[in-house]
Amino acid sequence: MRSIRHPGPMSPERFAAMPCAAEPLTLRLEAGSSINDAVAQALAVAGFSGGYIRLRNARVDPMRYVIPAASLDGTHAAWYSDTFAPEGITVIEDAGLVAGRRDERPFFHCHGIWRTPDGVRRMGHLLPLDSRLAEPVEVTAWGIEGALFDVRDDAETNFRLFAPIRAPLLGERRGRRAAICTVRPNEDIGQAIEAVCRRHGFDHASIQGIGSLVGADFDDGSAVSSYATEVLVTDGAVRSGRCTLDIALVGMDGVISAGRLRRGANPVCVTFELLVVASNEKPA
Repeated sequence: MRSIRHPGPMSPERFAAMPCAAEPLTLRLEAGSSINDAVAQALAVAGFSGGYIRLRNARVDPMRYVIPAASLDGTHAAWYSDTFAPEGITVIEDAGLVAGRRDERPFFHCHGIWRTPDGVRRMGHLLPLDSRLAEPVEVTAWGIEGALFDVRDDAETNFRLFAPIRAPLLGERRGRRAAICTVRPNEDIGQAIEAVCRRHGFDHASIQGIGSLVGADFDDGSAVSSYATEVLVTDGAVRSGRCTLDIALVGMDGVISAGRLRRGANPVCVTFELLVVASNEKPA
């Protein structure tokens, strides 16, 4: 399996998970402020400080995003491109936003696919503080209680990354049994998810999240060679303890690829942030 070398000492803990409760939500995001502030306000109105949001059919102007790129020095294994700033309205087709906290303030990590004003389909890491909704939009989401993604310094990668921490319940626990988790570099993403589910007793679960992989190998035999990618989980599930992940990703060349990941062949590049929600679904 491919791997990537990071500048810091390897952490002995290869994934971190925190139990929580997850409640399905429908949120209205208002125009006129940054996407970061619009999502934070909508979650707060619903009574949550963290969650996972699926943003679709959203019209954005200005739109600011980056894609993965090589590091310019030895302080990181990979870095970001210059900021893309298309002129006019960009339509987000599908994006995942991990809602958490940075420096005690709401902060969001977002990967998605969009169509820029020139009609070209692009993918990348959205900059939520610099991008703004041009129109209100209704989105589906999960509100999370009992845990929160909080940005912390990470010695292994030398990035500031989301880490799952405990958070107080605001009232009686609502929603389904769930866990938020992060996965470290060079761990196969599917096998790490299965380990999280075993730890928390989830035989069946839905998987939401975003992250990065060292290239990708798909079930259909196709592959992506870029050693740094940005990934959106488009559909993910664990059934009888076995994980399947359908994803879209963009590499350093800007090319979008999509498909079902091949089991045991897809190591994390920098991090992966996930919401795992227990389900009573039985395998077909």
